[in-house]
Amino acid sequence: MGNARDSRESRDSRDPKDTRNIKDPRHSAEEQGRAVGHPWREAQESAARAAAEAERLPRGQGWPERYTGPVLRRRGQVTPGTTDQRLLDTQGSTEWLHGDPWRVMRIQSEFVEGFGALAELGPAVSVFGSSRSAPDSPEYEAGVRIGRALAGAGFAVITGGGPGAMEAANKGACEAGGVSVGLGIELPFEQGLNNYVDIGVNFRYFFVRKTMFVKYAQGFVVLPGGFGTLDELFEALTLVQTQKVTRFPIVLFGNGYWEGLVDWVRDKVVGEGKASPADLELFHVTDDVDEAVALVTKEVEL
Repeated sequence: MGNARDSRESRDSRDPKDTRNIKDPRHSAEEQGRAVGHPWREAQESAARAAAEAERLPRGQGWPERYTGPVLRRRGQVTPGTTDQRLLDTQGSTEWLHGDPWRVMRIQSEFVEGFGALAELGPAVSVFGSSRSAPDSPEYEAGVRIGRALAGAGFAVITGGGPGAMEAANKGACEAGGVSVGLGIELPFEQGLNNYVDIGVNFRYFFVRKTMFVKYAQGFVVLPGGFGTLDELFEALTLVQTQKVTRFPIVLFGNGYWEGLVDWVRDKVVGEGKASPADLELFHVTDDVDEAVALVTKEVEL
């Protein structure tokens, strides 16, 4: 008992600046890397022993620490084992599938897939509209005509790939011999890509999909639609207003449908100083297919 107490008192009275006996964290990682038989269990036991030993020392002296790549972890934040051990341990937990670091990789992969699929697309126009537009509705018919006219003008047609107005624009482009693109999204209640899509990419994340709509299009045509359509419309208007994108025409098709929104923007948003009068020039409204196509393609020289 006396020897143990003397040893502990000697350690407690050690000069805090004396670091000769503090182990380099990299040494402990190397020692754990040599473990055989049950490396994960031995690493856990080693970390537990180091933590228990450190608890008997003055705070800040001899506390376990480990570098995980560029990340330094100390004290209670030290995780047992090494990255390689966790990679090769097939018995480990699968919770990592649902963590933010793995989500970052999935997000990156979606950008890579989208860029790879669309980089060589050529001039294109994104067409938006309601997935609920019936095949016998005026906006569905307008979507077919717009898709056909855009293809005839040499533009690929990009839509959300769903039914309704999106399907209509894809159908028009496909039947006219143009390139028909569908950018789908994972939703709890929706369908896959419509049958008129020639190039299709499905996304998990809305913001990745939105990037593709803007990056690979020279303009937007917006048919009557709901919240999703309004989301795309106002995001595009914001990007143009803030000059995040330039020379990007936006055409609202259907005077009767968009009239109330335009009046509200002019009378309330602009009228009360929430936007400038010049912002009303960021978009055009028309009922004419030829005019819509001419407006949305005027900035592009084929």
